[in-house]
Amino acid sequence: MKTILAGVLFGLALVAPVQAQTVNAGTYNVEGTNLDGSAYNGTATITLTSETTCAIEWNTGAVTSNGICMLYDNAFAAAYVLQDAVGLIVYQVKADGSLEGAWTISGKDGSGSEKLTPQ
Repeated sequence: MKTILAGVLFGLALVAPVQAQTVNAGTYNVEGTNLDGSAYNGTATITLTSETTCAIEWNTGAVTSNGICMLYDNAFAAAYVLQDAVGLIVYQVKADGSLEGAWTISGKDGSGSEKLTPQ
């Protein structure tokens, strides 16, 4: 019995602890594709408003859009306004702190992709 217990404890010690994903406040480099497949880039600034919510502002070329965002487990979602349309983006939080996701906007078909990399 002691041998089994010792083996179980040793096995548990070898298991890496699960780390909670997090999104940090700050400026990120943006690389994305539009609905038509063309590329865009710029910056995004994330301002934390609680442990799970934030504000986000994208600056891509001459276009600026603002939104709200939320972290849930390893998913990070943002809703935003771009001119007269409402958009939604869902990112996966990566271990290196980058965010990779897909977005769509009301009144348009399809989706684009986007990656945010911390500066």
